[in-house]
Amino acid sequence: MNSPKKDFPVSQARRFLEPGPVVLISSRWNGRDNIMTLGWYTILEFTPSLWGAMISSGNCSYEMIRRSGQCIVNLPTVDQIDTVSRIGNSSGDEIDKFDEYDLTKARADYVDAPTIAECHASFECRLYDDTLVASRNFFIFEIVKARVAERPVHPKTLHYIGGGAFITAGNVTSRKALFTKVT
Repeated sequence: MNSPKKDFPVSQARRFLEPGPVVLISSRWNGRDNIMTLGWYTILEFTPSLWGAMISSGNCSYEMIRRSGQCIVNLPTVDQIDTVSRIGNSSGDEIDKFDEYDLTKARADYVDAPTIAECHASFECRLYDDTLVASRNFFIFEIVKARVAERPVHPKTLHYIGGGAFITAGNVTSRKALFTKVT
């Protein structure tokens, strides 16, 4: 039986509603590269493969992505938690995060931004719709290329719940027999 519910600050609701793993967004503009940590985004469509994210206008990556119209979503794993935390708490205006955190730039196929070789997966993205960027800092991207490591099939990923705390995912519990519309 669950314990009784009590009031909770709505500003912290993301601790329970956070939709997916923390990702590292790499970008390039005017010959300069940057990485930002992102913990909130949403899948919008399967075909074309669209996702949306709020990127604060105060973030160094905001202008780089807005101007270039592209970025790469890199999926780190639990063993990269310190790097993910440090990237999210440093400014690309002050340091080169690839150099500072000893990350390897890898060439992308369709986007002029570097992937992060140490990450489990990389998703090359182009800006699909910028209608909400000026008013809400909300970008809609199309994934145009995906590259994923073969192993592990289900990597242990990080999920930020606020206050400097993460939970991890990686244990798989299948209920495939109960799903009639599995793709």
